[in-house]
Amino acid sequence: MSDRKGGQVRRFRLDLGYDGTDFHGWARQPGLRTVQGTLEEAVGLLLGSGSRFDLVVAGRTDAGVHARHQVAHVDIPDTARLFQGPDGGVQTAAELIERRLGSLLRRDPDLVVHGVQEVDESFDARFSATGRRYVYRVADAQSVSDPLRRRDTLVLGHVRLDEDAVAEASAALLGYHDWAAFAKPRDGATTWRTLREFSWNRDGSGVLEASVAADAFCHHMVRYLVGAALAAGRGVHTAQTLVRIRDSGVHGRGITVVPAHGLTLVDVTYPSSAAECWAQAQRARARRSPGTSETSRG
Repeated sequence: MSDRKGGQVRRFRLDLGYDGTDFHGWARQPGLRTVQGTLEEAVGLLLGSGSRFDLVVAGRTDAGVHARHQVAHVDIPDTARLFQGPDGGVQTAAELIERRLGSLLRRDPDLVVHGVQEVDESFDARFSATGRRYVYRVADAQSVSDPLRRRDTLVLGHVRLDEDAVAEASAALLGYHDWAAFAKPRDGATTWRTLREFSWNRDGSGVLEASVAADAFCHHMVRYLVGAALAAGRGVHTAQTLVRIRDSGVHGRGITVVPAHGLTLVDVTYPSSAAECWAQAQRARARRSPGTSETSRG
């Protein structure tokens, strides 16, 4: 694989997690602390002054959204000083990168690189992904409120939700649809997605956890879905009303987006072989017209 100057590059997959509370989202922004900016700073220190590299993520998360399992890839020129000479008996370049990034990120304990793998150029963190799953945590009147989980849980106080209505509404929304009514509008972006899972369970402390999975998500789509289900649980909407709102394709019809801090990206899935990764990436890149799905944010 060649870089912009015709040299050879090596691709590495990074599996990472972060507490999104003190980040202004994933994407780099001038003067603001972001996940991408912090990770790129660490990679830049790893490679040395003036080094060029490309960092691609499975899906950009918004300010306040967390990730237990996010995936990115980075392309590093094979001439980087990192690859020159032995280093303390480390057997592979991936092990070396993982060890040194861990050291560089000690000053940023809310961002952790869990693992590094060298991968074939057929792997693309964004376009090779076949699915993403989020969890949203809600504490209502039946929950034991835990102050240690305040950063990742929406607390509704004395509100008692109708769990059957929440479950009915969530199940009614499943499938392949145009989600324009449940997404923040973005010029030129298709809003067709396949919602594969939208289920709820209570954990040991009674907190409701929504598990939401799809091939990809539109901007704010997960938070609109959760807001719609909670509205059903309060008796504001029925499942049938939410289906009509979805099918109208009109944004802003009585659906409230829930706060970001309750949302966590928990999984990104990929094909098992290089050939399948390449084929999936080709299909995803071609999906740019209505009636198809493409990567976006939850």
